[in-house]
Amino acid sequence: MVDRKAAGFTLIELMIVVAIIGIIAAIAVPSYQRHVESTRRTTAQGDLLELAQFMERRYTNGYDYRTDGGNAPALPFTAMPRQGNGTVFYNYAFEGNVTRTDFTLRATPASSQTEDDCGWLEIDEAGTRSSESGDAECW
Repeated sequence: MVDRKAAGFTLIELMIVVAIIGIIAAIAVPSYQRHVESTRRTTAQGDLLELAQFMERRYTNGYDYRTDGGNAPALPFTAMPRQGNGTVFYNYAFEGNVTRTDFTLRATPASSQTEDDCGWLEIDEAGTRSSESGDAECW
């Protein structure tokens, strides 16, 4: 008679491993989502600064942020990401009226980015930055 040793894992050992993986996933997934939101917000901040520079170039050419007809100019891009037909995470537009001497640009979160605690981001002609939450760390 041959003595066989049991090979493999017991059900209890397997359940312990599954529980550990579940705990790690419960911690890692929300942390990863916050990191992704922060990265997208940083991209939106850079885009707002680029759009503000676009407006400043307009002002230096004619001392007016508006077009010749007195309207707000068309922005070079209005969404993030700029290319592709995928999911849009931020939309860019003017907040309020664009006058000869002032403007305010706003990045409004869309799709999954709406869960971000900072909400919308704004910048004006003076470089004043603000967010929906009012938290200075959003900028």
